[in-house]
Amino acid sequence: MKKMYDHSAPVFSPASPNVHEYPLAEGWVVMAGKTDLDNDLLSLKTAGPNDWWFHVRGMPGSHVLLIGNQSEEPSAELLRQAAAIAAYHSKARDGGTVSVSATLAKYVSKPRGAKPGTVTIRKEIVIKVRPGIPKPLS
Repeated sequence: MKKMYDHSAPVFSPASPNVHEYPLAEGWVVMAGKTDLDNDLLSLKTAGPNDWWFHVRGMPGSHVLLIGNQSEEPSAELLRQAAAIAAYHSKARDGGTVSVSATLAKYVSKPRGAKPGTVTIRKEIVIKVRPGIPKPLS
């Protein structure tokens, strides 16, 4: 007997990633993934090509995006704040100064067959910061 497709059943579609969000100055927002699957969705589906992507070097941690106006460059201070958030959402949270890789999201890709949360990056810069969360905007 042939199975019929149930049209009333929900169709799977990739959900929005579950993230921590931090508003920064000048309308910029930082998003940090909570799980490996959230990291994949954030890095590969949510990110615009000119959003900045961050991850602590050499340790497990969240993928972090700095999102703002696609035609504007973030200041060095905004990049440092986003890097500090990436360090905070990693195994290096309780460390001193931490090295964080940063690149534009268009230089982030997933190797074929790689586990969720695994990506490769190109054209990275390294920002050394202390892990931390910015104070809420007032």
